Amino acid sequence: MIAKHIAMNAAGKSSFTRLVRYLTDAQGKEVRTGTVRITNCISDSAQAAALEILNTQAMNTRSTADKTYHLLISFRRDENPDAATLAAIEDRLCDGLGFTGHQRISVVHEDTDNLHVHVSINKIHPTRYTIHEPFRAYRVLAKLCDRLENEFGLQKDNHTPRQVGAENRASDMEHHAGIESLLGWIKRECKEQMLGAQSWEQLHAVLAEHGLRIHPRANGLVISADDGTMVKAGSVGREFSKPNLEKRFGSFQATPRQQISRKPTRRYQKQPIASSVDTTELYARYRAAQAEALDSRARERDLARGSKERRIEAAKRSVRLKRAALKLASMPRPAKKLMYSALSHALGEEIAAIKNRYRLERQAIDRQHRRSQWTDWLRREAETGDLQALAALRGRNRQGGLTGNTVTGDVPPQRPVRPVGHDSVTRKGTIIYRVGNSAIRDDGGSLKVSLGADQAAMQSALRMAIVRYGERIAVNGSDTFKQQILMAAVAGKLRVTFSDTALEQRRSQLVRASSTRGKTEPPRARQGVEEDKRRGPDHVGIHEVPGPTRTTESAPPPETEASTRSNAAATTRRALTTGAADRYIAEREQKRVNGFDIPKHARYTSLNAGTAAYAGMRRIDGHALALLKQGDEVMVLEVDEATARRLRHLPLGAQLGVNAQGAIKSKGRSR
Repeated sequence: MIAKHIAMNAAGKSSFTRLVRYLTDAQGKEVRTGTVRITNCISDSAQAAALEILNTQAMNTRSTADKTYHLLISFRRDENPDAATLAAIEDRLCDGLGFTGHQRISVVHEDTDNLHVHVSINKIHPTRYTIHEPFRAYRVLAKLCDRLENEFGLQKDNHTPRQVGAENRASDMEHHAGIESLLGWIKRECKEQMLGAQSWEQLHAVLAEHGLRIHPRANGLVISADDGTMVKAGSVGREFSKPNLEKRFGSFQATPRQQISRKPTRRYQKQPIASSVDTTELYARYRAAQAEALDSRARERDLARGSKERRIEAAKRSVRLKRAALKLASMPRPAKKLMYSALSHALGEEIAAIKNRYRLERQAIDRQHRRSQWTDWLRREAETGDLQALAALRGRNRQGGLTGNTVTGDVPPQRPVRPVGHDSVTRKGTIIYRVGNSAIRDDGGSLKVSLGADQAAMQSALRMAIVRYGERIAVNGSDTFKQQILMAAVAGKLRVTFSDTALEQRRSQLVRASSTRGKTEPPRARQGVEEDKRRGPDHVGIHEVPGPTRTTESAPPPETEASTRSNAAATTRRALTTGAADRYIAEREQKRVNGFDIPKHARYTSLNAGTAAYAGMRRIDGHALALLKQGDEVMVLEVDEATARRLRHLPLGAQLGVNAQGAIKSKGRSR
């Protein structure tokens, strides 16, 4: 786990509402914003709470510093703490920084390779209106992260700073932009030779050989490249700071002229960082696209500026004609003065409106032709289906593939799969697919299903794995995940073979039991299975859970015409209730996305069989829905009127037993 303060370079550019708007913006993705948590505010929505915090900041008129503290909490690639753990970590970090009682809004982002939480904190205390600035926050955060990793069983990260600020900024640039920095290039290419120099002449010679030169700037020394990019000499290493170099070589000596004119053997160029994929052609396309964007932006700006000037000239011409007509009109002098004043005022308003329209047009042009970083351009190209760009993103990943609960094949895929129907692509080339309330991540070598995935998501992951790796599948992760994948494969009747011997044997047993039951069960049961399949993937397998096999001797008598009509009516009622449950779940999930403190809601399936806590009853369009809480999720189960009347008398939190068919048992009674 890493906790980091993201500071604004200019306090005047800081805006709490703009930060919250960015954090809560879905950006057209279904998988981006997770839980939105509001602390120490009266408002329930993020936007209203941001305005409330803005009013609190306005109460402090003395401080000119940045009044917003932006804290970033990031976790390892295979770590996905639950909502309660994230809330506890956030509280501990904020209290440790001294922000106890301060207003804040936190948003979980899930659209990257690493789950992370953005916490926007109001530095102004809500009652005292004093500003709090943490002292040496990086040390406090390092100690707290060490303790929290031990307490919550998280993977260990290095929290002892080994780099200065310039090194950190260069590393961040290489990570986010994907372009090699001058500082990183010097360290990799010529730092060792620089350390071996014994005089100013030798140091200048080493630098000149690499197209660099060292020269004074302000009170120190800088190393600059041919394109004007420069870094502090001390950021390459403390050995190259001005005091240390002068201590070794004496007073600074400028670069000799013969070395300035010397042709270097190597030069620094802004190129993509090292990758396992050749990106020469892609980078040429990127440079051409950026040049075209600049040219298009300049052309459209000129057109917009010309249109603005013509509109202003037309407005002035119209007013001049009106003033000329007014001059010839016979009316009292005071009335003419009023008319002249009104014309001038109208002209000013019209010119202001034209300029405002031009400003909006410029903003639209800049957004349309905005220059993008190399990595962002690769992501956009990969999202359109460019396999070369997708391979370039994945070639930068040095941390390995997905781990944890994953599905993969015994052999790697023959060729990469073109993204189709995906939600987004991350900076490391991981494709995110949205399946119901779950997400499936594909890094090219394996598929990972997010926590809390239902049976439909498991079956979707298996189908994707069959397309990519064939019918022989390897399942990695916890025993619970393996069991869920097993039940999803059996319920969906998927043609798949597991490489795990024990898991494959269990699958074969379940398939044989399901086949035997399907042959011997009465027509009514088979009709229920087919009806559930037509109702959707969330219901597939509810009637197919293996159980005691009934023989033909114990089968009930054939159905009569009356019972057939009764079954048809019951099927219709189930379909209507299903729609009511889906509408209720959609309404709750929408409120949860908008920032309300509402737990996740999902349909009850056979995988949720077991113990649950009673969370209440809801009635949608005349249909009774029982709410059953398991962990942090609320399962929505449709029940009949008799069960609804029985559950209505139970206290909230009462423990209930629910079987795979949705029958609820409480206090020794079942329905």
